[in-house]
Amino acid sequence: MKIGISCYPTYGGSGVVATELAMALSEGGDEVHVLSYALPSRLEFLNPRIFYHEVRVPSYPLFDYPPSSLALATKLVEVAEHAGLDLVHVHYAVPNAVSAVLAREMLEPRRLPVVTTLHGTDITLIGADPSYRATTRFGIERSDAVTAVSEYLRRATCAELGVRRDIEVIYNFVDAARFDPANGRPGARRWAAAGERVVVHVSNFRPVKRVLDVVEIFRRIHQRVPSRLLMIGDGPDRALAEQRCRDLGICDAITFIGNMPMVEEGMIGADLFLLTSETESFGLAALEAMACGVPVVATDTGGLPEVVIDGETGFLRPVGDVEAMAEAALAILEDPALARRLAAAGRERAATVFDQDAAVARYRALYERVLAG
Repeated sequence: MKIGISCYPTYGGSGVVATELAMALSEGGDEVHVLSYALPSRLEFLNPRIFYHEVRVPSYPLFDYPPSSLALATKLVEVAEHAGLDLVHVHYAVPNAVSAVLAREMLEPRRLPVVTTLHGTDITLIGADPSYRATTRFGIERSDAVTAVSEYLRRATCAELGVRRDIEVIYNFVDAARFDPANGRPGARRWAAAGERVVVHVSNFRPVKRVLDVVEIFRRIHQRVPSRLLMIGDGPDRALAEQRCRDLGICDAITFIGNMPMVEEGMIGADLFLLTSETESFGLAALEAMACGVPVVATDTGGLPEVVIDGETGFLRPVGDVEAMAEAALAILEDPALARRLAAAGRERAATVFDQDAAVARYRALYERVLAG
């Protein structure tokens, strides 16, 4: 097949999953054309069957806000015509799904089916905004097929947007071989001193991630256990987190690394992964930590209970309950046998339930059904 994949190029879950899917499809023999306004952070050109097309949004004095959705629709038409795309798979409802539906209409009578994958904030944040609600619903309902990354998100889409169509749940996935802790790489330990336990947080540092909670939890951990916190990622709340570290006097024990395309290099060998989000439609970072054999302490919200099994692969605690999350973290760090049990179960769950090959096969099967009409 010749497949177009449109996504955001950022380090967030939607861009990461779309990129990993594109590379896996191309490795399996499909020709894949990735479209975005910048090169996706994890995209690698590992074979001659993967291509990248930049979506340029010209700036004119007439436009206070350049119409990026129209630029994407135009680029989709261009690539579909000249590369002979069989279908386009867009990640994120707005504007990607709407742009793809417009491109499909522009190409008629040539057929270009549209598959849309919903990732979370396109529904729970942007889609819930009255300024985008009707547009988001239109893009979803006019797609030829729609998937969601969790059962929680499927239900939220139907409830919050009033969508009345079939939405298939295809979980996010992980390449277990890439995240294998047995590979012998130094990973997270390279930032730690001898005797320090390593705690890791990965996110885009947006308010929904509650990164100040991460710092507060770590302060409690650090008071009882020699430890280091690795803060991987970047975003609007990074400065707030750095200031909180200064206020608490624990800056020497916290390392802000910034964005890492090979995020496993900051996870493998860690003792604990913290995810304190207000909500998560899936929780890809938690899954990747589990694949690295790292126990997870996360908030009991959104789709996270579909990823992390409380008491089996980590612990889930209420949003904002810093004390409870700190106690759960310390229970793991102070009990090596418990830590080993959670790590092994998490690794096994990541490698089986969220296997990359199985997820890619489900997407391929969906494409074939759509192409068959």
